[in-house]
Amino acid sequence: MAAKTLLRDAPSPASFSKVTVFDAQADVGGMWPTSKTDTGRQVHPFMVANQSRHTMHLSDMAWDEGTPQLPLGWQVGQYYKKYMERYLSPDDRFELKLSTRVVSAVPRGDVWDVVSRGSEGEEVKAEFDRVIVASGFFGKPVFPPALSPSSSSPIPIIHSSAYRDLESLLPNPTASGGKILVVGGQMSGVEIAGTIASHLSSAMYSPTPTPNIDKYTVHNVVQRPIWVFPLYTSPEVRVSATDGGMMERLTLNQAGSAAAPFLPLDFASYNLNNRKHPLDNTQGHITVESAQATHGIFQAVLGTDQGVFSDLLKFSDEDKKEQPYLAASDWYCDFVRSGLITLFKGKVDALDGTTASLTTGEKIDNIAAVVVATGFDPSPSISYLPESVLSKLNHSPKHPEQSVALAFHGTHHPDVPGLGFVGFYRSPYLGVMEMQARFLAKYWASTPCGKLEQKLAEDVSIQRTMSLRDDPRLSQFPMGDYPYIMQEMADALSLDITKPKVEGLPVLGHNNQPLDMLTPSRYPLPGNTEADGILQDTHDVALSALTTPRFVPRAVFRSLLGKWRLERDLVSKLPSHPSGHFSGTAHFHLRSKTPDAADETSTTTTTAADEPGLEYLYVEEGEFQTSTGFGFRATRRYVWRYDDDREVLSVWFTRPEDQARADYLFHEVEFEQPPDRTGGWDAKAGHLCIDDFYDVKYNFRFEAVNLEAWTVGYTVKGPKKDYTIHGRYSRESGV
Repeated sequence: MAAKTLLRDAPSPASFSKVTVFDAQADVGGMWPTSKTDTGRQVHPFMVANQSRHTMHLSDMAWDEGTPQLPLGWQVGQYYKKYMERYLSPDDRFELKLSTRVVSAVPRGDVWDVVSRGSEGEEVKAEFDRVIVASGFFGKPVFPPALSPSSSSPIPIIHSSAYRDLESLLPNPTASGGKILVVGGQMSGVEIAGTIASHLSSAMYSPTPTPNIDKYTVHNVVQRPIWVFPLYTSPEVRVSATDGGMMERLTLNQAGSAAAPFLPLDFASYNLNNRKHPLDNTQGHITVESAQATHGIFQAVLGTDQGVFSDLLKFSDEDKKEQPYLAASDWYCDFVRSGLITLFKGKVDALDGTTASLTTGEKIDNIAAVVVATGFDPSPSISYLPESVLSKLNHSPKHPEQSVALAFHGTHHPDVPGLGFVGFYRSPYLGVMEMQARFLAKYWASTPCGKLEQKLAEDVSIQRTMSLRDDPRLSQFPMGDYPYIMQEMADALSLDITKPKVEGLPVLGHNNQPLDMLTPSRYPLPGNTEADGILQDTHDVALSALTTPRFVPRAVFRSLLGKWRLERDLVSKLPSHPSGHFSGTAHFHLRSKTPDAADETSTTTTTAADEPGLEYLYVEEGEFQTSTGFGFRATRRYVWRYDDDREVLSVWFTRPEDQARADYLFHEVEFEQPPDRTGGWDAKAGHLCIDDFYDVKYNFRFEAVNLEAWTVGYTVKGPKKDYTIHGRYSRESGV
């Protein structure tokens, strides 16, 4: 992207005569795999992105039609590859050197001597006028001293970026079981713990469960509570200004709504109408007051202090004085609630064989494997720069969050001319990286003047970074205020943000304004033919979500995980079918999608790698008491599915001879737009079983993002049937 910007978007076409890209990988994409089978990158091919395609794009290339709202890892890599193929054909001006690692880049007068090493070990020296560091912030996985991998260790110790599946983590998963220790409680720790738990759940509840797999659990060591957001939240919030320009937001649910709409979480995060303009900088040092305000925002959006999941996830008043940390996971919290993930507070002090000692004095024994999620060291990504340059950049390996101190939003250092940076910071949103490349193109192509000169004169980024390095109140992401950075860089480049597409969008209740989402395509350059279509796609998705039940089926499916208390009444009008009451529990066990009867008769063969997906095995158990006083134990099973392509929730019968397997479709759940937001989401379905018709009515009540309670009622009529069933589900903690 930086090469394309220099060659095609620079102020003067002749500013840069040739650009060479060195990439140590055998293909472009960096940490992102470019195919479903590309497992050698830092990202799993089937990892779900925690930002939607409306944030994860460049201003002049739309995603392929049919791409999910939250792309998978391999789809992100493919996007980058297609971007290069569209805009950068190898010619006299562009050269791509794959499987080639830069050994050194040393300034000599006005030029840089760059030595590279190819796959065969040969070294080549070349001269360049300028160098852009685009080698990424995630240089090398960090392992705590107590958990350094060793050949003498009796158990596997891997970094979270290396995890792919249970088979590779557990050499003998059919052994006597044990504890999978996940160390780290920020973004990657939450994500990988939830992923491993989902893999365990799938192995436990598949039609052919792995022997002894139910004897494994996930144990996550964390230092502090962290707010865990599902990948879809509600953009409906009530906002009021508070001190310091922060915003206090209360979800519409807290005003009595049980049927708020859902959108990918970045629609709410980057709604520009939720902040005062011009935007203030909310990153860096976090005061107690701003921390408390942000904790209030997060708790309101989630509708809970997270104590319903675990005491170690709950935020006390004292916790809310510290800077807030957040993570994104659809499954983590409910796996904690169900007991498949157990939390421990502290740090791992030592690992002796299969026993870990924590700084709190607790011990965790019978460990089968360790997955370390303690971040990355960015220093190896700039190891090719000489010490003389690193010194000018104020390089400090002991400050991995801010290992270098750079000017103007991480783009350069005035004492090292001809050296630029793109994406060398944590959480590099594509819009900011595109702005960084545009800045370098303009900064290098001409003498800074006008607004750019003014912004550079006012810039204190280097001093700010140095002052924050040892600040105990440093924000989770030192460059995490994406809208603010976009605003400041656009201002320096004299780029105006385009007007939002709001035609037909309803105003939101909290600010009486339509949703105004920031996307990279809001800052197009002249000649951009893609931006309008990208903006229209964002508008259309927002419109459908705010005026129809779109994405509600996904929110319901995600929130069903775990255990529910079930009370059901059956009222029969025929004496041949007794009336009565059922009392018991219902479990939704998450697992990989399994073949049903239709799949097995299909001539098309698919594998899990071809078609990833998830479903629930629904198991209810309890006591049925007839109105005549006769009682007996009863159980029932279904398979619940969510089709991401069609955005449809469905319920399937299980096979009489094997109730762990899906048989045929019972019904698809059709959600209805509610007359108001107070009564929850209603849905309906129908099913004809020979001569009997099942008329099904659902109601799902949310508390903010989490399903709080739901009901399902059946009216069954046929030649020999005439009865109604009404079931009430309420959340119950425990395994």
